[in-house]
Amino acid sequence: MTGRNFPTRIVRTRDLHLAYEEHGSAEGPVIVLLHGFPYDPRCFDHTVGPLSERGYRIIVPYLRGYGPTRFVSDESMRTGQQASLGRDLLDLLDELAIPSAALVGYDWGARAACIVAALWPHRVRCLVTGGGYSIQDISGSATPQSPDAEYRYWYQYYFHTARGKAGLAANRNDICSLLWKLWSPLWPFDKEVFAQTAASFENPDFVDVVIHSYRHRFGYAPGDPALEELERRLAERPAIIVPTISLCGGADGVVPASEIDNEAQYFKGAYERRVLPRIGHNIPLEAPEMVINAVLDLH
Repeated sequence: MTGRNFPTRIVRTRDLHLAYEEHGSAEGPVIVLLHGFPYDPRCFDHTVGPLSERGYRIIVPYLRGYGPTRFVSDESMRTGQQASLGRDLLDLLDELAIPSAALVGYDWGARAACIVAALWPHRVRCLVTGGGYSIQDISGSATPQSPDAEYRYWYQYYFHTARGKAGLAANRNDICSLLWKLWSPLWPFDKEVFAQTAASFENPDFVDVVIHSYRHRFGYAPGDPALEELERRLAERPAIIVPTISLCGGADGVVPASEIDNEAQYFKGAYERRVLPRIGHNIPLEAPEMVINAVLDLH
């Protein structure tokens, strides 16, 4: 499936001209598919077809800083903090007049989905989260982790520096391709697959949004003042009560399944954890059938 042929639509939210792709029945139950860093909607190219054929309405947005999505104002803070991702998703549901939806996401997309599921559960029928409970514990970010974990987070520390920001601007494709390889070590993706996604990294706000995201989560950059109250709510690590399936890559090179085995405490509704053998970080592109099965099982 050549995803670049999919038509892109634009919806105006409070901060963004938010681009998204739509598939399936306009009258069907809504499923929102949310990509992460450094990916884009192409990761769901093998997911949308089977779900559309079953009568669902599929919405696949480009997150802030990716592809055709643009900020409404030149004066807007190019924040990538977690509260901005959650609010963007809520705004998308509001502007498209979607009262509730099934949410599917991983990496940054899982964070947005978890935030909306936790704070506005009446808007979420069910949740498929790649990588478990993704709401960040910013107050605890200064606590050292295991040496293996710190080693895997090298790119985050790199982005904390001026050299890292310049490096991402100059070498975004090489850095992101390297992360794909490190995070999905058993997945032999080809150059064409990467190139289809890499086009989204040419967004003029990509570098600023990415850098802010990785600095803010460690307390090294201030957040958007308009999002302070939302961040305070997220700092309480709110529980998720909607029916949830957590998909964890058994070969994930950045967040191994063994390091997120305590996530059940944050899920207070129906909850199941599925470890996917030999699957890395890019779950929807490496194992689309697992994502489809999780959605159908919840429905």
